[in-house]
Amino acid sequence: MSDTQPPKVLVCDDDMMVRMLARECLESEGMLVIEAENGVQALELFYEETPDLLFLDVNMPLKNGLDVCAEIRATPAGRDVPVLIATGADDKNSIDRGFNAGATQYKTKPINWSLLSRDLRYMLRAADAFKQVQAQKDRLSYLAYFDQLTKLPNRRAFTDQLEAAVADVNKHNRQCALLCINIDHFKRINDSIGQSSGDEILRSFALRLYREVESLGPIVSDLDTPAAELENDALQFLLARPGGDEFTIIIKNYESIQEVENIALRLLQVLSEPMKLGVQSFVITPSIGLAFAPLDAKAAEPLLVCADAALHNAKETGRQRVRRYDSSLQKDSAEQLRIEQDLRVALAEDSLTMVYQPQIDTRSGKIAGAEALIRWEHPELGFIPPTDFIEVAERSGLIVELGNWILRRVNSDALRSEGKFPTNISVSINLSPLQFNQSDFVDNIIETLRELDSEYTVELELTEGVIMTDAEANITKLKRLKDLGFAIAIDDFGTGYSSLSYLRQFPVDTLKIDRSFINDLGTREGDGLVESILALSKAMSLTVVAEGVETAEQAIFLKKRGCQLLQGFLLERPLSPEGLIEACDKDYNQLLGGE
Repeated sequence: MSDTQPPKVLVCDDDMMVRMLARECLESEGMLVIEAENGVQALELFYEETPDLLFLDVNMPLKNGLDVCAEIRATPAGRDVPVLIATGADDKNSIDRGFNAGATQYKTKPINWSLLSRDLRYMLRAADAFKQVQAQKDRLSYLAYFDQLTKLPNRRAFTDQLEAAVADVNKHNRQCALLCINIDHFKRINDSIGQSSGDEILRSFALRLYREVESLGPIVSDLDTPAAELENDALQFLLARPGGDEFTIIIKNYESIQEVENIALRLLQVLSEPMKLGVQSFVITPSIGLAFAPLDAKAAEPLLVCADAALHNAKETGRQRVRRYDSSLQKDSAEQLRIEQDLRVALAEDSLTMVYQPQIDTRSGKIAGAEALIRWEHPELGFIPPTDFIEVAERSGLIVELGNWILRRVNSDALRSEGKFPTNISVSINLSPLQFNQSDFVDNIIETLRELDSEYTVELELTEGVIMTDAEANITKLKRLKDLGFAIAIDDFGTGYSSLSYLRQFPVDTLKIDRSFINDLGTREGDGLVESILALSKAMSLTVVAEGVETAEQAIFLKKRGCQLLQGFLLERPLSPEGLIEACDKDYNQLLGGE
């Protein structure tokens, strides 16, 4: 019923006098009336006219009112339309039959015509209120199950899709395929062009993916559609965006594994075509991992692990390729899953440790700072490199918890030293993008480090890519951190795409030159690049830390050109908290080319 149009009422009764009286009563109240003299005609007019309310007599020729009501209720268009049933019988059994057929209201004859229009107004008002509630419910359901950026089903919906598909495989002796798709180097792309442009890339990528899949077969997106209604012999696709640059496709009713592999190769080709964003053109390439049920796994979670392992291998072996899961990847996927599970235990049991790599002041030859680095000595697997378990933490969502643990451990290491922890140095802590981008990040870090002695300088390290993701918002966040007494460092400087205009606005204290540039010292290009960074830092009054210093030649070059702090194995390997306390008394001048 429109706000500008009068409500339309279908009156169905085989008694012409009843229809006439109903018309006079309702039209005098501004309602539109259409008439039917039997049940079959009532159904025809319902589908043609889509009335806002039905007035049905029970006893009619060809099809009675109860059957008409039940048939209308079984259709999507008639599911919620209000229905008033009128009958001469007023016994409980007749009334129950009416409500069981789907009646909204029940009236016994003779009808009180003076009250009919009022009753129908109340029914229409209640129906409108119900529609509003239902619309809100549908909206909330949409928000819960669909990604707002791409309009595709989200992670929650994908989980339901996958579980239902695998259950169907096991119940009906069928098969299904899972494709996991990631955009290659998306973080680098997103960091270089900004989050809003990165979102446009994701939307365009999702639309291209949807259109290509739609050309191959129907895409099932109605989460309320019973599985039985969807079963047929044609190809069928379930498409989702679980999050980030991750997309998934579940394929059902394919003829062979080769057919699925051909589909994946076709998607790889189409998705790798240049993409326009404004006046710029981008080449966005995907990597695709494949797994099959029940061939590779008979349950939803193991199937996802298999597809993810294949995707990970595709990325490791060159990207922009399709990789099907096989037994050679089984060990890798099992190890990844074990590392994730054991990392959760290690965090819960506080069995990780921190070490501190000194940063040496080239002017005094003394330790002026230290970078806090996490270490994990697994009770069975031995030492696990941080790059291995941090990658697992990022994929599994543990990275925020891990980052918070690092903050707490640095705090407790300082407190446990009973005042011996050097107060004249700064302690640098690396922050993950997920950790920094949390809305409550600043409040959380204040709470975590609230007991840290005010004499210690805590320096927070972020990469260029992280702070450039949303530069305007991050400037505000960084200024708040500065006001709270934290120092700010840009890690891996020179590998990102920050502009000088923004760099001048950031409340930054330190630039850390990436070790890849230090490795190139001794070449014309390497020397020139490092000298440029040092000149820029001097002009902006920023401290510079050179990472990865491993030779005396590198140290001497950097010292002569005014680099204030050096960090690397030439000078000192990462130390325990006790080792750092002892090293603060050492003189490193000899390693810097001094006496």
